[in-house]
Amino acid sequence: MCRSFRLLMTLLLGAALAACGGAASPGTPTGEVPSATASPAVSSGTSAPVSPSQPASSASVTASASPSTLASPSAGETMVVRNYYFMEDASGGNPGLVPVERVVPKSVAVARAALTTLLVGPTAAERAAKPPITTLIPDGTQLLGIDVAGGTATVDLSGTFTSNNAGFSAGGRMAQVVYTLTQFPTVQRVAFTVDGKATTGTPSTRATYRDTYQPPMFVDGPAWGAALSDGERVSGEANVFEAQFRLALLDANGKTLLDRPVHATCGTGCWGTFSLTVPYTTATAQTGTLRVWDPSAKDGTPQNVREYPVQLAP
Repeated sequence: MCRSFRLLMTLLLGAALAACGGAASPGTPTGEVPSATASPAVSSGTSAPVSPSQPASSASVTASASPSTLASPSAGETMVVRNYYFMEDASGGNPGLVPVERVVPKSVAVARAALTTLLVGPTAAERAAKPPITTLIPDGTQLLGIDVAGGTATVDLSGTFTSNNAGFSAGGRMAQVVYTLTQFPTVQRVAFTVDGKATTGTPSTRATYRDTYQPPMFVDGPAWGAALSDGERVSGEANVFEAQFRLALLDANGKTLLDRPVHATCGTGCWGTFSLTVPYTTATAQTGTLRVWDPSAKDGTPQNVREYPVQLAP
């Protein structure tokens, strides 16, 4: 009898554990782009850059252009996404694309978070910078939906997006959306709809806009104003004579901490990539300057100078 009683209790306990542990885990909330892995987070108030997670292959979302609409944040946790705006050219030429970071509540909807903050536009400090950060996306543009499937993100924007849609501005606003979404490896191209109606043309990639909207030396990391620690990498693309240009790092007082040549993988009519470590030494945390330029083939005079702030650490 004791053996039968123990057997009965074992069966009852096993059934109870199965009932507790067998409940289905909650799925991805409807209308969000899930990440393939858990989104890395930083503590609330931390400015250290964090790479956003990859979105899964397909999902749909709806959102308006307000940071408060970000869904399912974990209390107190944040993640970093990138927005692509334009930085004015110091020599008076057309502005060029530049990445900036946005710290948002941690969420599986990384694509929605990135586009939502993109539509908000540059901050007051970014607009007041020299040279200023600007956007070509019209004020009031709203994100009505986004669907990611098979490497293509289909973005539905409100009709305001097409206002004053001519010249440099027409493609520039689309480039901002394309670059912002293709920061995620599962998005290779972007198709646009406006108020639910498909636009003409094939889906766009970064290559669609590269020749017109990227500066000749395009630093894609670190972002404008982001942290650059000793020994971290600076990377991007360049299309310059013989694939060579120079990079310098200056401290808050304008003292040169580093000045070295850079060799891209291609140049003189083609875009090549570059990536190099940047070692430096500084005694205090401060805002420095990352500068790239193309020395003139004739006399070495700096051309296409492009610089922006980075946060240095001892």
